[in-house]
Amino acid sequence: MSNTSGSTPEGSTDAESAGESPRERYLSRRRYLGAAGVAATASVLAGCSGLLGEESTPTATETETGPEERPGYHTYSTAELEEKYSGLKIVSNQPPNAETWSRNQYTEFTTSVDATYIRSHYDSPEIPEAEHTISLEGMVEGPTEIPMDALKSELSTVEVAHTMQCAGNGRSYFEPSVAGAQWTFGAMGTAVYAGAPVGELLERNGAEMDDELYLAVMGADAPDGEDVFARSIPMSKIKKDCVLAYERDGEQLTAEHGFPVRLVVPGWYGCNSVKWVDRLRVMETMLHDEDESMDEPDRYTHWQQSSYRIVPEQDDEPRQHTTIGTFDTQAQMNDEEIEQPYMYGMVVKSFVTSPVEGTTITPEDGEVRGVAWAGETGLQRIELSTDGGETFTDAEFTGPEHGPAAWRLFRFDWDATPGEHTLVSRATDAEGRTQPATVSSPEEGLRQIQDDKYPWNRKGYGNNAYMPVAVTVTVSDDG
Repeated sequence: MSNTSGSTPEGSTDAESAGESPRERYLSRRRYLGAAGVAATASVLAGCSGLLGEESTPTATETETGPEERPGYHTYSTAELEEKYSGLKIVSNQPPNAETWSRNQYTEFTTSVDATYIRSHYDSPEIPEAEHTISLEGMVEGPTEIPMDALKSELSTVEVAHTMQCAGNGRSYFEPSVAGAQWTFGAMGTAVYAGAPVGELLERNGAEMDDELYLAVMGADAPDGEDVFARSIPMSKIKKDCVLAYERDGEQLTAEHGFPVRLVVPGWYGCNSVKWVDRLRVMETMLHDEDESMDEPDRYTHWQQSSYRIVPEQDDEPRQHTTIGTFDTQAQMNDEEIEQPYMYGMVVKSFVTSPVEGTTITPEDGEVRGVAWAGETGLQRIELSTDGGETFTDAEFTGPEHGPAAWRLFRFDWDATPGEHTLVSRATDAEGRTQPATVSSPEEGLRQIQDDKYPWNRKGYGNNAYMPVAVTVTVSDDG
């Protein structure tokens, strides 16, 4: 939703802060998301499960007397969230959800914590670190409880640079629109996370660790009776680089970013990096409804099997799999057995961060900057167009390089001429896969990226088309 104070952070434009752009065919349907507020949005999404639509999420609750108090959870008014996270545009206060205000907040390698998006399905639990433990169960020598002090003192501490991105980032550019939080470009951010290697924890506690197994990771945020947020991470990935993180950029996590401990799955969509981790279970399969080894298995499967799947218009609800052969999301799109891909490895994506939408610059201010990333795969190339995607020229990567899980900054020296120009970037990953130009229509029924189009899907996941995030600027000799 719009900032209730009506203000925008310094450096952002009114057009960009409101999610507007010259590509009206993508964005005109979003106008109701402004001053109408939370209640109006909830009514628009009538029939969907919760305000944010994509999952069973409690609606935002804020009355004249303030937010609904929930014992054991942090409860915020919108104003309190704005004060705590001044770099974010608040989408809802209960549960807290917010995205970065302006592209030019992404011109540095790391994103400040107060400008890093929040995606929560429930309110943030109040968890005393000294009392918190993580249970380990399933295919292990014996169930055990790992307290936070043991996680920090008895295991190695490693760091990983990771670009955390919500699977629904870019959802607002789908036409026709889909339900859910209407993220534009700002449901993402990059940080250096520190914590304990999950593989080391499992090994020390006698867990079975064959590559074909899965680790179910569960969060402590679900109120009694609600679906537990849980994800099944393949053991091959767990052993490779997954971390139980308790710090980001040298500081402890905030409540909304998972304090006291969250999973970090480098190069994969943020839905896999479970926050407030309190339970790990080594399993032969993904979480699924028919799993007889668990009590109430259906309480743990929604977020793994029903949500965070790419489902085209023509399909029924996604089919549950117990295991799959690839965790590269784009490769899954081409796998006929999977049909509705799971949101695991991030697909290649980029966008311009400076100049921002709607600004006027002089020819001397022609440097264009941006960010590009490609999940685990890594980047091969970045290109820039100043004529709305008609022609592209190679740009150059700059700044730190901390492995494929974190974005690269890029720059382009533009010999700018007076007039209106539409700037757009296009990245190619190490497998030679390039961003598509647009999003398909649902009638086309695409299941994969083809014909320079990203497949429209029911929940707007994974959008990496470059034209919706293009920016139009004016070059003037007068500045």
